[in-house]
Amino acid sequence: MPATVVVGAQWGDEGKGKIANLLAQGADVVVRYQGGNNAGHTIVIGEETFALSLIPAGVIYPNVTPVIGNGCVIDPKVLLAEMKMLADRGIDPSKLKVSSNAHVIMPYHRKLDSLRERYLGRQQIGTTKRGIGPAYLDKYARVGIRIQDLYDPKIFRDKLEAVVKETNKVLTKVYNQLAFDASEIAEEYLGYATRLEPHVDDTALLVWRAIRDGQNVIFEGAQGVLLDIDHGTYPFVTSSNPTSGGALTGVGIGPADIDRVLGLTKAYVSRVGTGPFPTELFDEVGEAMVRVGGEYGTVTGRRRRCGWLDAVALRYAVRVGGITELALMKLDVLSEFPTLRIATGYLSEGVEYPEFPRQQRVLYNCDPIYEDLKGWTTDITGVRDWADLPGDARTYVERIEELAGVPITMISVGPQRSATFPKGTG
Repeated sequence: MPATVVVGAQWGDEGKGKIANLLAQGADVVVRYQGGNNAGHTIVIGEETFALSLIPAGVIYPNVTPVIGNGCVIDPKVLLAEMKMLADRGIDPSKLKVSSNAHVIMPYHRKLDSLRERYLGRQQIGTTKRGIGPAYLDKYARVGIRIQDLYDPKIFRDKLEAVVKETNKVLTKVYNQLAFDASEIAEEYLGYATRLEPHVDDTALLVWRAIRDGQNVIFEGAQGVLLDIDHGTYPFVTSSNPTSGGALTGVGIGPADIDRVLGLTKAYVSRVGTGPFPTELFDEVGEAMVRVGGEYGTVTGRRRRCGWLDAVALRYAVRVGGITELALMKLDVLSEFPTLRIATGYLSEGVEYPEFPRQQRVLYNCDPIYEDLKGWTTDITGVRDWADLPGDARTYVERIEELAGVPITMISVGPQRSATFPKGTG
């Protein structure tokens, strides 16, 4: 059975939850491999809508073992609340497994995240202020608290006191804020540990065994390739690696274990927060994309910026994300427009860029080179087969496929699982 990585090929919000949930119907294990509760997956099942921020989409199915890998950062309070929400709505989260090596988001991480954003002013990154960045910062500074530390109270208290002592200096002397009490934090988090203990496991071993035994494993990323800390539009990025390479380190497997990397792209582009966006629209077309596409964040409710599909960025995401095939999402949203545009290059200071530029200034100071295509201007939300799409819609899909350089294998024309179907060849 295949091991499939599901990655976003844009700036996140591409619909990974829906596709991961769709694939999970035939899966044995579904793993979240990076990020924290700064990302959200919205899953629509019949009349029910589930908004998840940490637990993998596969939790919906009783046959699936949902896993949170070591590459994630976990706010225990948020995780426990999400588990309770699922249980209250008839979904059993008892099979959830959490990596003992995953790092823990602490109260001072959330505080520092909010303060740093505020003090950046016009240079704000646009974080969710949930402590994700500071938690990863402590991880790489080697002063982070891991899930496993919670089960050795002495080690936990010693580590916590050391990091709180240093953090309080920053809070009080730089930001003029009240200091944290390490003993209060310890009591709170040791309480969380008791409730989480049945779920904590060696998840790298669990996943490796599943792959070895031929089980179907889905690796579910958060955010998107263009938000990758190394390969995204830095500094307006997330604090982890949403690429397929991030799945390897975020779970603890090797490249030979991956058979397929499915990238998700909308039929247009959206971005939440700040940062460069060459094809962003500031007119009524952009507003229509927001309105028809329901472009508001699952976790924060923030309005997403929208624009025409950017094939330059998509080709880049395919390359650095290791994407082998694409799922094209929200094709139905473009039914409103008689003319559609795809950016095939950038023009900046007289220089044409057919590939994603290495200089950030180009992304801020470029004009997209557009190719126009005819729209289909008819409702396609009821379509369930490639052959039933209007000819102009099929032409649009095939042109994206050509520009991306990898096949489009799935198409979505609505939020329901049934509104996703394979792309045909005719």
